[in-house]
Amino acid sequence: MTPSKKPLVYIISAPSGSGKSTLTNDLLKLVPNLEFSISYTTRSPRGSEQNGKHYHFVPMQEFDRMIRDGEFLEYANVHGNCYGTSRHYLREAGRNGHDLLLDIDVQGAAHIKQTLTDAISIFVLPPDRHTLEWRLRNRSEDPEDVIQRRLINASREISEYDKYDYVLINDKLEESCEKLRAIVLSERLRRSGLPLTDDDRAKFDLTERCRLANVREKVQPILASFSAASPSARL
Repeated sequence: MTPSKKPLVYIISAPSGSGKSTLTNDLLKLVPNLEFSISYTTRSPRGSEQNGKHYHFVPMQEFDRMIRDGEFLEYANVHGNCYGTSRHYLREAGRNGHDLLLDIDVQGAAHIKQTLTDAISIFVLPPDRHTLEWRLRNRSEDPEDVIQRRLINASREISEYDKYDYVLINDKLEESCEKLRAIVLSERLRRSGLPLTDDDRAKFDLTERCRLANVREKVQPILASFSAASPSARL
């Protein structure tokens, strides 16, 4: 299939426990012609994670080969485990005439923005540190030290929010899903040059509320709630 346009690339990042996976899963169900890039990693699967669904789990030798062959848009070593975004998904989206969604951390997002300068970046924030801690404790059976390290890592990640085009505060899931959908569809409309309907204008209005310049004030109390966290290593 010959694509009608260059694929739009959407980057979504968030601290662990912010609800990013739920949001992206819903987005992929609601928005047509949007493909998802599954990251490669050298770490072992956790819990119910499945190879080819949550990650591509590969040995270090295979990951090194992919680096040598230039197969990654970006890759990084995080606490002894490597993570990478394959160029394959971008090529495949282009062949299909679809857009591409990347679920990557702040380090990977920065690398992608250097390579794909027109990528649209979205950062998902929890409403506050207390809510994030509650979510982390109730979603799994992680030991206390892991939970604390995730919280400290989150305090580092949220400080990077102002490097993103949009910031989505995930306090009410249904509303957050609608805002994320509006961002994706509005960016498509913006670049299509097509005339806007009333429904399109409503999407633009909703999208503008999530633009970085318009959420800075709302983000400050969230940052303050994390201020007591001390620096530590990333998970």
